[in-house]
Amino acid sequence: MWWKIGGSLAALGVGLGAFGAHGLKKIILDTQLLQNWETGARYHLFHALAICLVAVHPKTPAIPGWLFVAGILLFSGSLYVMTLTGYRWLGAITPLGGVCFILGWLFLAFSPR
Repeated sequence: MWWKIGGSLAALGVGLGAFGAHGLKKIILDTQLLQNWETGARYHLFHALAICLVAVHPKTPAIPGWLFVAGILLFSGSLYVMTLTGYRWLGAITPLGGVCFILGWLFLAFSPR
């Protein structure tokens, strides 16, 4: 299951990164918003790959996998929506996703082998 989730999210991350690099530059003129999109796509892709690490872990720990998924939704998702809408208050949600990423890495690091 984690391999499919990780691979699917990685494919989505590449697609959203390409959309930001090519499609949004003609629509979004605020360079800070475009940088936010790029940051969201970068962390999205890194953590999709982290989910693949969960898949190959000897015990396949679910907690880090779900934390990485939540982190992608909260961190990257808030940056994507903020870029598309201009609602900068969504930046208040972004750190919650960052906390999920950090906790996911810690849970993965200390998962029994």
